[in-house]
Amino acid sequence: MKLFDVYPLFDITPVKAEGCHVWDSEGKKYLDLYGGHAVISIGHSHPAYVNKISDQLSQIGFYSNSVQNPLQHELAEKLGKVSGCEDYQLFLCNSGAEANENAIKLASFITGKKKIISYKKGFHGRTSAAVSITDNPKIIAPVNETSNAVILPFNDIDATEEALKNGDVAAVIVEGIQGIGGIHVPDEGFLLALKKLCEKYVAALILDEIQSGYGRSGKFFAYQYSDVKPDIITMAKGMGNGFPIGGVLIQPEIEPWFGMLGTTFGGNHLACAAAIAVLDVIEQEKLVENAQKVGSYLMEKLAAMNGDFEIRGKGLMIGMEFKSPIKEIRQKLLNEYGIFTGVSGLNIIRLLPPLSLSIEQADEFLDAFADVLQ
Repeated sequence: MKLFDVYPLFDITPVKAEGCHVWDSEGKKYLDLYGGHAVISIGHSHPAYVNKISDQLSQIGFYSNSVQNPLQHELAEKLGKVSGCEDYQLFLCNSGAEANENAIKLASFITGKKKIISYKKGFHGRTSAAVSITDNPKIIAPVNETSNAVILPFNDIDATEEALKNGDVAAVIVEGIQGIGGIHVPDEGFLLALKKLCEKYVAALILDEIQSGYGRSGKFFAYQYSDVKPDIITMAKGMGNGFPIGGVLIQPEIEPWFGMLGTTFGGNHLACAAAIAVLDVIEQEKLVENAQKVGSYLMEKLAAMNGDFEIRGKGLMIGMEFKSPIKEIRQKLLNEYGIFTGVSGLNIIRLLPPLSLSIEQADEFLDAFADVLQ
């Protein structure tokens, strides 16, 4: 039996990983500045993470949400404290796409409306409603096409208000920092203006923090660089450091009714154990602060290079856009220097390393990158 639609970015078979490094089947060591789509938050195979999951598995790995699971309450309390969102409610699911599906459904429930505003170069997932508002026609099947999706230019507040005036918009969804679209940061004041418009026209503001959340931007959530308070926040990727888990944070004014949202695997014992371990390590090792420090260092050093590229991002979510294709640059970094990097389109390199990346490891990349540019 063949695998369907599998096209790896790297022609490498990792067999071991630790911290910010992976080793392939031939024993070669690589510096991981990709983090598996920004998923590896606290570093590969962190001992506290491995122990927490192993200990939980030896007790109980799974039971459905038909029973009480105290780990869910522990996770909710810890997440509220570390993120600064203590007053929000938490719904647990399995992935980023599923988090956005539930956020969209919730917004439609509470407003009684159907349309969803999203933005050009945005990515919100590959499932039905999430993919319909994702700006990539190649992955939208005919069954996903809907007049309920309104995709507008990013950072265009006037176009957003014009669409909201029709009175049929349930929600505006926007990434804290656009990830797959190429590391595009919202203009200063854009998110706050969106919130005011959503209040004016009775729509929910959904912040998609699936890639930009969990400390990656140098704040716990990227939207926290502004004064906005979203109605709904979605998260996944770094939440489980590789273990599948997603979540939706919901304003306290939004009251659920029995069966409003549901899940079989969401919030299971192993997933909660993984997510609790991630928060413990983020807090104890001050990884949000580290992402801010090392990310600022990287961007400052990159800006000082004589390279023909634009730098965007915050924290350890960095994009470098070139005027020509970057395939050869990435191949040299991988094959000659043993460094994984991410990509967006043909011309953009993305850096999404574990939040534990050190200054020394950043320098290793900077030296290699300078050599490749020359």
